[in-house]
Formats: sequence, C-alpha cells, structure tokens
Amino acid sequence: MKITYWGARGSIPVSGAEYVKYGGDTTCIEVTSRDGDTIIVDAGTGLRKLGNKALASGRKHVSLLFTHAHWDHLMGFPFFKPIYMKGTKIDLYGCPYAQESVKAILSKTMMAPYFPVEFGMIQAEVTSRGVCDSAFAIGPVEITPIQLNHPNQGIGYRFMEDGKSFVFLTDNELTLRHNGGASYEEYVKFSEGADLLVHDAEYTKEQYQLTKGWGHSVYTDALRLALDARAKQFGLFHHNQERSDADLDKLVDDCNRIAAGEGAATRCFGVQAGTETEL
Repeated sequence: MKITYWGARGSIPVSGAEYVKYGGDTTCIEVTSRDGDTIIVDAGTGLRKLGNKALASGRKHVSLLFTHAHWDHLMGFPFFKPIYMKGTKIDLYGCPYAQESVKAILSKTMMAPYFPVEFGMIQAEVTSRGVCDSAFAIGPVEITPIQLNHPNQGIGYRFMEDGKSFVFLTDNELTLRHNGGASYEEYVKFSEGADLLVHDAEYTKEQYQLTKGWGHSVYTDALRLALDARAKQFGLFHHNQERSDADLDKLVDDCNRIAAGEGAATRCFGVQAGTETEL
C-alpha cells in the first residue's frame, strides 16, 4: 500500500515562499493498492494535480472517498479533469448526513452562479455509495470508518492491506465531543498499532483558546493519540493556513522530542504535499 500526499493544508489553499516545503493545497490523499487500485480521500485543491497524473497515466477508474463536506475538502472536484473524459469511471464513497447522497453534495459545488460548468455536463460515469459505519473493501484494501468530532459531522478511515494499516483522521477535535463523534478511547482503539497515523494537528495550545469547538486538534493532543495507540509513524496534518514551513518544522521537532523523552518508537513528521509513504 502506497500513500501519496497531494494536499495537507487546512481551511483554504495558500501560496508563497513560506509554504514551499509542506505545500499550500488542501486535503487530498491517494492510496494505491498492491493491485493498482486508486483510492482517493477528499477532493481538496490537491486533487487537481492528481487528476493531471491520472490522465497522463491513462487511469480510467478511481474510487473517491470523502471525510465530510466542508468546502476545503470539495473545492478541487470541479478541477479534476478525469470527470470531463468519457470512458472514465468514478465511484464516490462517503456519509451524506443531511444530504441525499455524496453525489448530490458534489453537484452543489458546480451550481450556477458559483461555477460555469454544471455537474450534469460531466462526461465520466459517476456512481455514489453511502458509507457511514460499515466496513467495506476496494480491491485488496479493507476500509473501516469511524465518526469524527467535527461540526456537521465527518468520518475517518482505517485502511488495511497485507497486515499493514493506515489511519486517516483529519478534521477531528480530540478534546471535545461533537454530535455523532467518538470518544478519545475509541480513537485509541481504532488507531491501535497503526503503521501510519495521519491526524489533524492544526492548533497550538494558544490558538486553541480561541478556536475550541471548531473541530480541530492541538498538535500535542494528536501526538498523545499516536503515542497511546503505539502508532509507528505519526503525520501532522491539516496545517493551519498561517503556519509557515519554519513554524511547522518546530512543531515536528517538538513532537519528536516529546516522543523520544517518553521512550516511544513513534516517528513524527509533517505531511508534505508531493511526498509518499510506502507500507
């Protein structure tokens, strides 16, 4: 299983010299199975580059999973070029919550007067499947969802293939229970022994004093989850839009310092767009 990071920024895409290392695109993760299945998580602005890659490689079938429907996780969809190509098949997965389907949620991102090309003009074959609580499989990858602590709800995923596990919990507030969300203990159990845990680490303790209830975690709380779950690798994710490369380096260094001080083997890193992890 290979995980490729196409976007790790939170809330809004950013650009500039201070964002070169970790990137400015919003959430988009690609999971590639040993059989070559393409599983995409979220349609943030990182999806644009992934779409270009899919076209160049001739990829005709992708599965697109969603964690939730906030705009930074959807805004790349209208710019995903494969949707305009005949012969392409796109399977959508996610929990629609208050909407009738994930397909219906996406169609609203392309409604007039907000976008010039309507959803009905898509040339790809698009199917939609609601997944909220039940495990499912895409090729050889087994996928288990868990409810997130986030406004308007959301779901995280655990991916399993050949005994290797990747847990992805973005937009998750570990210290506050939102409607439908899980407990801290449930997240520890869900992440137990993960080869890779990528978790929302948007805030510092100082920032959280002003943003409690917004659905994101302090980076040290996310680290505590990784340590309690004995995850082998911990990736800080959903980088704050104001956080520079230098500031992110400091958070990563602090996480590794804390982990080493506790004698933990967990390796901490900040997720960088354009990089990948092989499990």
